[in-house]
Amino acid sequence: MSHDILTLIFQVAFQFITSFFATLFFSILFNAPKRLLIPCGVVGAVGWVVYYFTMQTMTSVGASFLGAFCLGAMAHLMARYYKRPVIIFYVSGIIPLVPGGLAYDATKLMIIHDYTAALQKSFEAMMISGAIAFALIVVEIIFQSYFKLRRRVQIYRNPI
Repeated sequence: MSHDILTLIFQVAFQFITSFFATLFFSILFNAPKRLLIPCGVVGAVGWVVYYFTMQTMTSVGASFLGAFCLGAMAHLMARYYKRPVIIFYVSGIIPLVPGGLAYDATKLMIIHDYTAALQKSFEAMMISGAIAFALIVVEIIFQSYFKLRRRVQIYRNPI
């Protein structure tokens, strides 16, 4: 194997493991059921890894959208598999993507009277937050539409 491939594998593994444990610990804080701690960690880790690697080629807003989209899809799949509410996976899984550092920087810049930079940071934090929310809404619509369509097809194939 070449050096570049080994570096990439190490990066993916490192990002996955650290975001997995961050999500897992927040799942504990949010009192997620014990048997769902590992799946919650996986959901958050997948969302973060997608965000991290798309940040290389996109803006932070686009990368946040894609990360949250993958996170939302994984959350729905896990919720269906474990027969639990999807919100359990959303709440703990979204933690790595939340732009808390940007919001902190914006507040700090506001305090030191650098209003232009504070406005820029605030706007970026709002755009990222909006992208995350929009991605989760899009995933929700896709899953609801799919299951509604599936139900209609079943009714059409098996009329009473």
